[in-house]
Amino acid sequence: MLECQSLSAQQEALKHPVSPALSDASTLCSQLSITSDATVVAPHLISKFEKVHYWHGISVDPPELLYRSDLKSNPFLVHPPGTRWSEVPVKTTEGVFGTPLNTVWHIVAPMIIALFKKRGIKHSALKTACVSTRDEDGKKTLGPIVVWISTHPHTTSTENACEASPDILHILEEHKVEGAVVEWYEGSVEKLSGPALMRVADETNPTHYVRRPFTAMLGMPIATKEREEADAQGSVSFFFHEKRDKNGEPSARVLAVSNKHVLREDTTVDYQFMGGGAPRQYVRVCGFRRFQRSTDETRALVTRNVAEAVRLAEEITRLEAKPKSKNEEQAEEDKDALEIKKGQLNKVNRNNVKLQAFFKEVNIQWHDIARRNIGFVDWAPSISIDVDDRHYTQDIGTVELNSQKFKDNFQGNVVNLGNKFTSHELNTIFW
Repeated sequence: MLECQSLSAQQEALKHPVSPALSDASTLCSQLSITSDATVVAPHLISKFEKVHYWHGISVDPPELLYRSDLKSNPFLVHPPGTRWSEVPVKTTEGVFGTPLNTVWHIVAPMIIALFKKRGIKHSALKTACVSTRDEDGKKTLGPIVVWISTHPHTTSTENACEASPDILHILEEHKVEGAVVEWYEGSVEKLSGPALMRVADETNPTHYVRRPFTAMLGMPIATKEREEADAQGSVSFFFHEKRDKNGEPSARVLAVSNKHVLREDTTVDYQFMGGGAPRQYVRVCGFRRFQRSTDETRALVTRNVAEAVRLAEEITRLEAKPKSKNEEQAEEDKDALEIKKGQLNKVNRNNVKLQAFFKEVNIQWHDIARRNIGFVDWAPSISIDVDDRHYTQDIGTVELNSQKFKDNFQGNVVNLGNKFTSHELNTIFW
């Protein structure tokens, strides 16, 4: 949907991709590696259509599926000849918070990696997730725990993955993780330094609203690595520059202020980063839920623009086909309306191109939470409810920011007022 480049493509984008009927193309049989009765040749072979569309919706350009352990129990639906085409489910990744895997992942992950070494499997990533889909009524169905394994390109065959999967599932089952699925794909190793924060765009930019979580502004949504399993999230209150360090020397550090309960799991003890080789408690921009909300908002905006483009195109067609009115005022109005709507359609199409590029950038550059690190916890004293004689509550912490992420687009303590109120409405409220 997000790759439409013309009006016809935009109209098609209002629908999910569909599975081609097998009778529509004789070449499809060879692509799917199927026999005349539409059965797969071997249990570990996957059709080309499934390879390409299995992860539809998870990202704008998902990798091809190499193998999955539930091929037999959960077949990928391809309708037989003569039936209606079927829609490919739109999948959404969700966290594994609250599942049995959370408490044992630190145990089973090293065991799975040891298995890779034993079998000579060169892996580039080992991740976990749950995947949800929605039916026509919007009802969500959450799938089982999935272990995603990325291997270096051209190093692991489908047969290798098929043979290793039962051993991985056995490790999980031994630690009370039942019903999991192992899914394999190919992926190169990249340095997870992550992109710099985005610039604040003018309100005329169609991405102005949806890019706000990735900009260095007050209210920036954050989450810590330590509290990732709990899916705890918070925000930045303000930024400040440290002019001198604790030794009185000039300092270039820029820090963000947030809450203790956001930055640390244990709120009853003081925390101070000790420097040197001390482990860092990393802070990320956007936790899992906030990132998913951002991608959902972008999808919704593109969908709305696509619908508007279709509406405008229909209006233009109607006005062009309309006979010229003998009423001069009506004729002039029709002429102006045609000109205006052509301009509006052109603007909507340009905006969608920008939104599609933005969506692709976010999914490629920001999807992995490790690429969203912006700094680490510097100081976070315990929460106190009896500060001074007025008994104020102290719930504060600071984050030392990664200057490489901020320096190009940092504007200081700037507030994004969002799009709920117009400037006139805000002025009315204040005055």
